[in-house]
Amino acid sequence: MNWKAILYDWGGLNSALFQLVYEATPPILIPLAWIFSNVLGNYWTAPLVMLGLWAWSRSTAAADHALAIRRQLLQFVIGFGIAIAIASILKFWLDFPRPAAVFGHLNHVLGTVEEHYSLPSGHSTYAALVAGALWPLTGVRHRLALVAYVVLVGWSRIAAGMHFPADVLAGWGIASGSLALAGSLLTMLASAWRLTRLRAIGIWYGLAAAVLFGDQVAKAAVSLFFGYGDQVAVTPFFNLVHLKNNGAAFSLLAGAGSWARFGFAALALGVSIWLIRLLRQGVSKWEGVGYSLILGGALGNAVDRLLRGAVVDFLDFHWHGAHWPAFNLADVAISLGAICLLSATMHQGKRDVAVSGQIPMKTP
Repeated sequence: MNWKAILYDWGGLNSALFQLVYEATPPILIPLAWIFSNVLGNYWTAPLVMLGLWAWSRSTAAADHALAIRRQLLQFVIGFGIAIAIASILKFWLDFPRPAAVFGHLNHVLGTVEEHYSLPSGHSTYAALVAGALWPLTGVRHRLALVAYVVLVGWSRIAAGMHFPADVLAGWGIASGSLALAGSLLTMLASAWRLTRLRAIGIWYGLAAAVLFGDQVAKAAVSLFFGYGDQVAVTPFFNLVHLKNNGAAFSLLAGAGSWARFGFAALALGVSIWLIRLLRQGVSKWEGVGYSLILGGALGNAVDRLLRGAVVDFLDFHWHGAHWPAFNLADVAISLGAICLLSATMHQGKRDVAVSGQIPMKTP
């Protein structure tokens, strides 16, 4: 008996529990399963969760409570990134079959029938991330609602014939561990920030280095495990692909010619040097995060151009046959950095207006 039979199959109990839940779910409850599986438990609603937490922090009068909400927002963002990375690696590394591949035709399957990458359940992971981020901010009644939400999302993935119970439990475990790690990282960053502002420069450089490292690891994995032009459907609207782009971000100016390799690399290095100088001069927290994300992303794509001749893209989103240009983690970091800088600018503008409004007018 191998480790999979013990830790995943549970000696046949995993499949037996799936059949019990799946067959006991009457057709009348399938719409409810669809709502929790495709809407409330869908990890593409993460921007709405982030926006909701940010709006909640802005509408809260108590400064301590607003700060606590923003901390949970950051913990959710960091934990989400860690959890999605771990879940993606496990899915493609283990490649466990889904119920449709084990049992054949299933009447309750919602959407596209999938046969691969069962462990872990991404939807269950996401639901546990949302509940874990909101948990410290809520009371007993709301916590009971969060528990019910997590359980119903997990049930919906089993009732819909998409995952086994072990996949759901694995998703919950990954989410809990990712949030705990994110909380520890935030505590370390907060402690480092309080020690001295000089340490902030190291934090910004460390964040940029983390983006660069993560981007290059992902690109190396795609280049190693995928043939050029390969495409793997992960969801009905998201594929993992292996493409190369000699243009700018999101395939802008793709096919611009051989000059693009060194031209765009020189531009990225020039921007990186400028960003490093800005970080050394001292910036606000959100400006530091924005500049660091852009710095790491720019260096990630510059390394690709110099070493590979073109940028490796592997994230492909599509809807009804229309595909957004493929992109990579460096492009995501650059986009998030731009959003952070825009937010910092708007916040500074409001602060300037508030300060100017407090200046008393001189009377003749």
